[in-house]
Amino acid sequence: MKAAFLDRDGVINIDTGYVGRIKDFKFKDGIFELLKLLQNLGFTLFIVTNQSGIARGYYNEEDFYKLTEWMKEEFKKEGIEIKDVRFCPHHPDITGECECRKPKPGMILDLAKEYGIDLKNSIMIGDSDRDIEAAKRAGIEKTFKVEESLYDIIKKIKKEFL
Repeated sequence: MKAAFLDRDGVINIDTGYVGRIKDFKFKDGIFELLKLLQNLGFTLFIVTNQSGIARGYYNEEDFYKLTEWMKEEFKKEGIEIKDVRFCPHHPDITGECECRKPKPGMILDLAKEYGIDLKNSIMIGDSDRDIEAAKRAGIEKTFKVEESLYDIIKKIKKEFL
C-alpha cells in the first residue's frame, strides 16, 4: 500500500494556533480537491499531527477525538476516507521527550508497520520543516511543503503523478 501522510494544522485546516475544538476548525481551501486527487491516484490517506495543545492544557484528548471524528465524517460526506489519524499529545518541555513528536518519525513508522505501508512509494504533505524531516527520517522520499495555497500542491502532484 502506498500512503499519503498529511499534517493537520496548516494542511487540512487553517492553523489559528492550538485547534482542539470543532468551533475553531476551518478547512483550508482546496483540501477536498487535494484528498480526492490523492485517493484517485491510489494513495491511502493518513493524518499525523503534533498536538502539544493537549500537554499545554488548552484542550484534552477527548476534545481532540471529538474533533477528529467530526472531521473524518465531513470528509466521508465528500467520498474521502481517512484511514487513520495519529497524534502526539506531548511537548518536550512539559511531558519530556517522546518518539512520536515530529520531527521524529514515530507516528509514520507505527502506521507503516500496522498497515504494511510502502514508505518508498508514499508521500508526505506538511507545512513545516519538521513534517518534512519526519518523513525523510521514516524513508519517505517524496515530500510536498505547503507554502501558500493547497492549489499549488495540487498542481505539483498532478505534474508528478499524472
